Amino acid sequence: MISYSLPADWPSDEAAARAVQDELRARVVLDEQGPPPGTGHVSGVDVAYDDERDVVAAAVVVLDAATLDVVEEATAVGTVAFPYVPGLLAFREIPAVLAALSRLTVDPGLVVCDGYGVAHPRRFGLASHLGVLTGLATMGVAKNPFTFSYEAPAAPRGSSSPLLDGTEEVGRALRTREGVKPVFVSAGHRVTQAGACAHALRLTPRYRLPETTRRADVLCRAALRETAR
Repeated sequence: MISYSLPADWPSDEAAARAVQDELRARVVLDEQGPPPGTGHVSGVDVAYDDERDVVAAAVVVLDAATLDVVEEATAVGTVAFPYVPGLLAFREIPAVLAALSRLTVDPGLVVCDGYGVAHPRRFGLASHLGVLTGLATMGVAKNPFTFSYEAPAAPRGSSSPLLDGTEEVGRALRTREGVKPVFVSAGHRVTQAGACAHALRLTPRYRLPETTRRADVLCRAALRETAR
């Protein structure tokens, strides 16, 4: 097993969290190519909440990148220890995600988050934060464009258009199914934007969302249900 520990000075309030984002953002690496699509392992992480009980469940699903078969799964359940603040969701999710990652016995490879990387108001979403803390290559694939703008990509699968914060491109709106609403892909850490889009297409042979996200979503919801029994 590889241990992914939470920093000792993990913040508990908004001001401290923003300071951490500002400090760690400088460590994001976006000029590494990352693993070639279809090689090694690729993992999905996702979380589910029970707000009434302040419980969060995280899941990580490791897939063979060539076949998309499941190699290993792990979950972790904990108490939500940070308030809901837009732009600071990583501080609610990362403790449980790190705990789940630490239960793996295999290398997770590239980690795909159900959320954002540099497509974030301070360019440091969950995928970037997780990548900097673990050293893993990470990327985000989100279901909506957050606060950013985009023009609809062309209808064919593989078409994309810039996801924009003003005039700055922070990600891509990517069509993973012909004529179906795009997903929103952003590099997280140790992978390029082009590489992140290539991985997203490799991970969506049948559905709009990546297999990593689909499988991790099912697993974290099941783990959350188990806590209520």
